Parts: sequence; structure tokens; C-alpha cells
Amino acid sequence: MTDTLQIDGKTLQSRFFLGTATYPSPKVLQEAIDAAQADVVTVGLKRFLPGSANPLTQSTTDGVDNQFFAMLKASGRQLLPNTAGCKTATEAITLANMAREIFGTHWIKLEVIGDDYTLQPDPFALVEAARELIQQGFFVFPYCTDDLVTCNRLLDVGCQILMPWGAPIGSGQGLINTYALKTLRARLPEVPLVVDAGIGSPMHAVLAMQMGFDAVLLNSAVAQSHDPVRMAEAFKLAIQAGRLAYHSGVMAQQEMAVPSTQVTGRPFML
Repeated sequence: MTDTLQIDGKTLQSRFFLGTATYPSPKVLQEAIDAAQADVVTVGLKRFLPGSANPLTQSTTDGVDNQFFAMLKASGRQLLPNTAGCKTATEAITLANMAREIFGTHWIKLEVIGDDYTLQPDPFALVEAARELIQQGFFVFPYCTDDLVTCNRLLDVGCQILMPWGAPIGSGQGLINTYALKTLRARLPEVPLVVDAGIGSPMHAVLAMQMGFDAVLLNSAVAQSHDPVRMAEAFKLAIQAGRLAYHSGVMAQQEMAVPSTQVTGRPFML
């Protein structure tokens, strides 16, 4: 079955968006990207910028080699820079413009954090930043909560895709509010929805895809596992399985047992 994902005029073969932070080495990261067969990889710009006039060719003052960026560009994947670490709309807008210049893409994953403990997005600053960036020609992937009203405000200012969280970033809790997520899917049937943040195991990814979400974005569950390469493959298969199950129709749960083998009624063979 051909089941591609269309975003901003691009055709994606994979519904697995993979983050690139906290891997044990660039080699393991590259192998994990290959195992995931991900078409889209995210990259955080802010943590690499201090002390480097040209992030593609120089090292930062803390010793981080920004050839990392060049490696990602050479991977052939669609890069999705993010504004991780930003706490104001102004800061996120500035970083987005830097990312566009460095990576040569108008795609941006917009993060504006409103709470340091939960890393919950600030809905007001998020909408403000999204409006301005869209006016500047960006295709904005907003990292948001599962709140329907906030999601509608983001659509109102021009967002064409939404990235609601499953749980707080890096928590591994999975989908903590399935009611809210199912509501988003039901109320916004034509909008591409990517579950972003909180995914801890392939089981969570299967559930998201079975619910009809269009893709899953994760980082920590792969990067911080004992074997990131094998875990990337596990998530790839889970996302594929969940999507197939969604199209096939998952059986409804029932309160009582229903025999799978009928002992009365019309037989199969006459």
C-alpha cells in the first residue's frame, strides 16, 4: 500500500520524524537515521550558536563541532530546524530566521516554552510567533498542547500542520490524554497532525497511529536507549504497524466475550 504524507508540496515516504539530540556519537546518530528510514530530521539550533560566527564551519566556545550541521545537511533528509529553548515570541522569531539562513529551508518547528518544569508551550506567544513567521514566508510546525482552542487559533493565523504533545518533552509517559487527542483528530480531520513529545516506547507510537494521527516525532526514546539503532528500527516498524491497523480498522472493545468460532448458525462450507 502506498501511503505517503504530503506536506507543503513535499511527498514523504516515512511518517517517522526523528530528533537528533543527545546521541552517544555522530556515527550512531547517522546509523539511527538510516535504520528509522526517516525523511525528516529535526535539529536544535540554539544550543550550538554561542561563540560561532558561522555555525556550519566553526566550533563553539564550549567545543561543540558544528560540522554536525553539515553532516545532517549531507544526509539528504529534509531538515526541520527547531526553536527549542526559546521563551518569548521575539526570541523564537529571531532564531527561526537564523535557521532559515543556515539550513536553506523555510520549514521551522516552532517552540516557545512557557513553563520550565513541564516545558509546556506558551499558547499566547506561540500564536504570536506563528503569525509573524508565516507572514515572513515560513512553513510553521507549531509544537503545542492538545488543547483544541489553541490549535484552532494556530490554524487561524495560517498554520497548515499541528504538532500536539503526547506528554511533556522527554517524560516517556506516552499519550496521557487520549480523549483530547481523539477530539483533535475528530474535529480537525483535514489537518495533518503529528504527535510530538512524550513518546517513550513503540507501543505509544502504535497507539498514536491507530488513532489516525499522520506522523510521530520523537527523540529521547531512541537517543537515550541502550541501542539507538535498533530502537529506531523498532519505532519505524511500530509506526508502520499502527498506520496499517488504522486503515484496516481496529476492532471495537466490548464488555462481554464474543466467541470467535461460531458453533451455531450458517456454516462456511455447504
